[in-house]
Amino acid sequence: MAMWNPWRGCHRYSEGCRFCYIHKGDGKRGVDTERIVRTKQFGAPSERDKDGNYKMKPGQTVYLCFSTDFLIEEADPWRGECWAMMRSRPDLNFLFLTKRIERFAQCVPDDWGEGYGNVTVGCTVENQKRADERLSLFSELPIRHKNIICQPLIERVRIEPYLSGVELVVVGGESDRQARALDYDWVLDLRGQCIRQDVRFEFRQCGTHFVKDGKKYTLAVRDLCRQARKAGIDC
Repeated sequence: MAMWNPWRGCHRYSEGCRFCYIHKGDGKRGVDTERIVRTKQFGAPSERDKDGNYKMKPGQTVYLCFSTDFLIEEADPWRGECWAMMRSRPDLNFLFLTKRIERFAQCVPDDWGEGYGNVTVGCTVENQKRADERLSLFSELPIRHKNIICQPLIERVRIEPYLSGVELVVVGGESDRQARALDYDWVLDLRGQCIRQDVRFEFRQCGTHFVKDGKKYTLAVRDLCRQARKAGIDC
């Protein structure tokens, strides 16, 4: 696994962004999250060591722009170089998530065709309104590897009509003292939708405020992923 953040900074975009951990962390460090800038890591997939070997070793999944959005408008002048690096590294598997799926068609390179075989796109949704808006577009886009990310999930959602061609659905709650609660019934409902459509399902993390069988729990951030794994419902 490798991380690649060619730029940093983002803007809150929809309801799921209210307690964004990037904005919260930047605020503590006095960093302006609203300013989108290229990073020193911009060319990471192309960098080589003194022996001429790629520093980013083959065979890895590369998590792209996990501290921003790959399709954010300010990055339009730079994105072409990133596509070129991804195209030049078929030995790596690139994964990025986006809330801006409506921009996808205008952001892909001319040779995209039905999609690059080494690129997975995750469309992020948080409630039914965003699920219907984004997934209706996502389902029609030429992308070889599609994931749906329901995180942070802030209400029950029905995504079953949009699961054709999707490889994985990830579900998780919100991690903040003020976070909106995640109800375990919503998680199980999504799991059932995936089972019916033969789509992989992963419960990634509980929320700080977690409801199960009508009882509300408050969990430490360090326990959110562990408790989700403990549920043993991935399939």
